Amino acid sequence: MFGGAGQGFDGRHTCDPSVIRVGGTYYLYYTGAPNDHSSGNAIGLATSPDGVTWTRAKGGEPIVGSSYEVGRSNTYGAGQPSALYLDGWFYLMFTDTNGAGAHDNGAGQFVLRSQDPTFTTGVEMLGANGFKPGHGRERSVVDAFSADWMWVDALDAFAIGHETAGGTTITFWNRDFTIHPYEPVLVPGPWEEGPGLARRSDGHAPISLTDPCGRVPIDLIRATRDKAEPTDLKRFGLDLHSVNGCATRQSAFATLQGFAMPSPQRTLDLVLGTEVVRVDRRSVAETMGAVVIGQRAAALDGVPVAAHVTPGAAAVQAEGRGTAFLLGGSRLYPVSPVAVAANSSQVENIPPAKWDSYSVGPALAVAR
Repeated sequence: MFGGAGQGFDGRHTCDPSVIRVGGTYYLYYTGAPNDHSSGNAIGLATSPDGVTWTRAKGGEPIVGSSYEVGRSNTYGAGQPSALYLDGWFYLMFTDTNGAGAHDNGAGQFVLRSQDPTFTTGVEMLGANGFKPGHGRERSVVDAFSADWMWVDALDAFAIGHETAGGTTITFWNRDFTIHPYEPVLVPGPWEEGPGLARRSDGHAPISLTDPCGRVPIDLIRATRDKAEPTDLKRFGLDLHSVNGCATRQSAFATLQGFAMPSPQRTLDLVLGTEVVRVDRRSVAETMGAVVIGQRAAALDGVPVAAHVTPGAAAVQAEGRGTAFLLGGSRLYPVSPVAVAANSSQVENIPPAKWDSYSVGPALAVAR
């Protein structure tokens, strides 16, 4: 995407990319070094609207540097970032060999969060008793280098992959980093560096398409040979099973986003945001991108149906606005023309002003 800038904090090296996509923008967090990569590292950010053309943020200055705590003199600095997005917050986990909570060899992973992707304003640090304002490095979440993490909606927990003697250990933390809600899991096998976890674009764990409430797939890639290229990158994976990922209404909504499940009326209920939209035809739900599962999440029983897509339901389109089902006579649900055709709906052309007079619900399209 880009290399050393020739000057500044990333003048020679750019490495360790971690990319997330939020609101149509790609955010690439990376390590930069002005000279040799073993000293003076800091973390930078670049953004892109399309994943192809990138621009350094903050005028090309680092967004996170080493804390250089008194009594610590490890030359590496701060780097190896891993980012994710959760509930409006950008979370950044990273190495700081000079952090107060780092081991004598510099190992340690620290966490900052902010609603500002550049971590310039409103930054909170993870301390001994949870998050608090500041940029400090008091507490390490795992004693490791080059770790990666993701948020697992079905577990309501962070999962951190880090290398240990027998392979890659997955350590779990709850939302506030106060307890380990699950025992650690080992993905055995050879390793030299890594791992990188396979994640969704927001840094959340992938969801099983066959058993979203009961199974969490974990796939990781790590180097297995510490030699000249190639480094023998290999994929390792396992599934966490017997997961009760839809035990509560909150966890069911988080886990089943974009899934369609049987309704009490032998139709389908499509989960979008915190709404349930009933769809009579399976082919229409699948055209919207929904994955149809065979079992209903009991936690969503009693949730009011926000809208009902019956065969031939009213559909409208307006110049510059797109196409939508008009459901309940007063609310638009944007949808693809393909789904409208699959539903045997006739499309009425309306003026943009009339379109704007309606309330608009969530788009009936699932992005994966």
